[in-house]
Amino acid sequence: MDRQEMDARRPEGCLTAAVRMPVRIVALLVVLPVRLVWDALTACGRALDRVVLRPLGRVLYALLITPLVWLYAQVLAPLGRALAWLAGALVVYGLVRPAGWLYRWILTPLGHALAWLGATLVAAPARWLYRWVLTPAGHGVVWLAKALLVWPWVALWTYVVVPVVRYGIVVPLAWLFRWVVAPPARWLYRWVLTPVGREIRDAAVMAWRAAGYVSRALGRALKWLGRHLLGRPVAWTWRNVCVPAGHALRDHLWRPARAALAAARVTLRRARLDAWRALAGGPPPGRPGEPTGAPARSLGSTTTAPGVAPAPEISPRQRG
Repeated sequence: MDRQEMDARRPEGCLTAAVRMPVRIVALLVVLPVRLVWDALTACGRALDRVVLRPLGRVLYALLITPLVWLYAQVLAPLGRALAWLAGALVVYGLVRPAGWLYRWILTPLGHALAWLGATLVAAPARWLYRWVLTPAGHGVVWLAKALLVWPWVALWTYVVVPVVRYGIVVPLAWLFRWVVAPPARWLYRWVLTPVGREIRDAAVMAWRAAGYVSRALGRALKWLGRHLLGRPVAWTWRNVCVPAGHALRDHLWRPARAALAAARVTLRRARLDAWRALAGGPPPGRPGEPTGAPARSLGSTTTAPGVAPAPEISPRQRG
C-alpha cells in the first residue's frame, strides 16, 4: 500500500475540509488568467511562426542566401582561383625561375671562379708563406730568444746564483759579474740584440706594407672580375631583355586592356542613358557627329508635317 492510499484512507479533520475550498478557489482565480495568457501567447507564437516567420525566412533565404551562395560558387571562387593561379604564375615565372636561372648560370659559376681564384691566388701563397717562411722564421726567433734571454739566465742561476748562495762566495762572484759578465752582456745587447731587433721590426713593417699592396691588387682584380663577369651581363640583360619585354607588355597588354576598359565605360554610360530615357522619357539619343535629317515639308508650304515625304522645291508646271 503506497503513501497516497494511506493518506486517502486517513480521516480528515474539520479544519482541512473548511480551508480546502477557499484555497482552491483563490488558486483558480490566480492561476486561470495566467494560464489563459500563456495559452494565448503560445497560440499567437505558433501562428506567427507558421504564417509570418517561416515564409519570411524562406523569402529571405531565396533572396539573400541563395544569390550569395551562387555568387560565391560561380563568381568569387573561380575569380579567387584565377587570381591565385595568376599570382602563383607571376611568382614562379617572375621571381623563382629568374632567381633560379641567375643562381644556376651566373652566381654559381661566379662563386666557383672566385673560389678557384681565392684558392689559387690567396690560399696557396699563404700556405707556402706560412710553411716555408713564417714557420722557420718563428722557430728561429724562438730559438734566438731562448739562446739570448732564457739560457743565459738559466745558466746564471744554475752555475752562479746557486753556488754563491750555497757556498757563500758572493763578493768574488759580484766582482766577477761586474767585470767579466756585465761588459760582454752590454756589448751583446748593444751590438747584437739591438740590430737584430731593429731588423726584425723593419722586416715586419715591410711585410705589412707588401701585404697591403697585395690585398689592394687582389681587391682591384676582384672588382674588375665583378664588373666584367656580373655587371656587364646584368646591364646587357636589363637593356636587351627586360626593357624590350616591358615595352612589349605595355604595348600588347596594358594599352589594349586600357582601351577595352574605356570602350566598356562608354558602352555602360550609353546603356545607362538609354535606360534612363526609356524610363523617364526624353528626346531620342543622337550620336555625336551624325547630321540630323531635315524635317519633311508639304507641297508649297514651309511648315513641317511629321510623316509627310519632303516635296521638291520646283513645281511640275514650271519644268515645262
